[in-house]
Amino acid sequence: MSRRRVVVTGLGVISPVGNTVTEAWSNLIAGKSGIGPITRFDASNFASRIAGEVKDFDVSAYLSPKEARRMD
Repeated sequence: MSRRRVVVTGLGVISPVGNTVTEAWSNLIAGKSGIGPITRFDASNFASRIAGEVKDFDVSAYLSPKEARRMD
């Protein structure tokens, strides 16, 4: 196996525990969970009613409405 150099030029996070690197890292270190009751839709007909939802994230700043629908 050959060795290759890698350069990390930045970091980013969008997750259930935070939407910035600082927020996510702080919450992980503090042992906070991003798992909780589903709030984005009525989950009463599903076996599981808990999930890791991403909160307070404006997808329109990054994707068109069509692209966003395909991902959610």
